[in-house]
Amino acid sequence: MDNRKFLSFGIKTGQRYSTHTALLDVWQEADSIPVFEHAWLNDHFMDLSSTPPGPYLESWILLAALAARTQRLRIGVMVTDNTYRHPAVFAKIAATVDVISHGRLNVGLGTGWSEQQHHAYGIPLPPPGERVRRLGEACEVIQRLWSEPAVTFDGSYYQLHEAPCDPKPVQKPFPPFAIGGEGERTLQVIARYADIWDCSVATPNLYAQKRLLLESYCRAIGRDSATIAYSRHIPVDPADLKATLAETRAFLEVGATHIIYHVPVPASGNILRRLAEEVALPLQAEYQ
Repeated sequence: MDNRKFLSFGIKTGQRYSTHTALLDVWQEADSIPVFEHAWLNDHFMDLSSTPPGPYLESWILLAALAARTQRLRIGVMVTDNTYRHPAVFAKIAATVDVISHGRLNVGLGTGWSEQQHHAYGIPLPPPGERVRRLGEACEVIQRLWSEPAVTFDGSYYQLHEAPCDPKPVQKPFPPFAIGGEGERTLQVIARYADIWDCSVATPNLYAQKRLLLESYCRAIGRDSATIAYSRHIPVDPADLKATLAETRAFLEVGATHIIYHVPVPASGNILRRLAEEVALPLQAEYQ
């Protein structure tokens, strides 16, 4: 299968110990480099690797601020934990950010997973199977709120009663979903709802196996899997961009089409320009 015509490159910046000003500098620089088409935050509330955890900006408020100060990049949170926000409230948040960005939002979603963060903030973390079922209901609720005047919904986990979402998103019928996950039940939700699939398995071979499984679920429901972009995060070591190039190529060879480079903040040493010139642009020429 050849999805090369869909190849795109973007960046991701973590909020750990980062200020709004430092993040804005990176995003505005990426906004000025045409090969980077999208930019992402994550949805952590705290640093999971240190005690005390240190400062960590909330993702969707920060995304709205960055949306207002960028012009071209598609923007998103990769991925929003469905367990952290009721999907009807989240639909309102995301619609507002799509309005602020003039229709540049990609809506990242996932089941939720961090026991540490759920425990810290007193948020219930259901068992894995229930989290997947909740994600499926959430996708339906959100899309209906974005496309119907008022929504009544009586699901197993969510209930709405003539709920409006006004204003609607700028993008019609609604902003694209970027859904992360690798488990079989999650992949079935992805096959039904995702426009972008993000997969974080360890190796290209595993990525290829998961891609084939997703494509089988698409066939089962009559969906063309070529309508889904296959996303992959790639770490960036400013001292070794050859490694970044090699890892990117390895995942492109097994079907990845939507590359997200995890870049440092602040982006010192002209790293974004170097990443564009030494990695993204050569690969764009090679694969398109």
